[in-house]
Amino acid sequence: QVQLVESGGGLVQPGGSLRLSCAASGSIFSINTMGWYRQAPGKQRESVAAITSGGRTNYADSVKGRFSISRDNAKNTVYLQMNSLKPEDTAVYYCFANIGSLRHWGQGTQVTVSS
Repeated sequence: QVQLVESGGGLVQPGGSLRLSCAASGSIFSINTMGWYRQAPGKQRESVAAITSGGRTNYADSVKGRFSISRDNAKNTVYLQMNSLKPEDTAVYYCFANIGSLRHWGQGTQVTVSS
């Protein structure tokens, strides 16, 4: 049993910042890639950022230069630092962790960017 618990979402003004956290717990030997997806109202779920166990990162073009993904392997935790937030960043953000052949998902956390 693996669980991913997300935190850090909320309401922020355009131009502001938020930091999301996602901690994995349960039966874990090692975690491969971790990352974040988001789903905005009326839109498809899209990949936001990912980070491998070795620290290599990938970002969606829409967030490059504004978002930064990192991880703490000792804590089985992945973070998403979101700066210069825009209204179009409003979405439910879901973290994931690839463990063995399975992809585990967090429960989602709401991020709302509005003035």
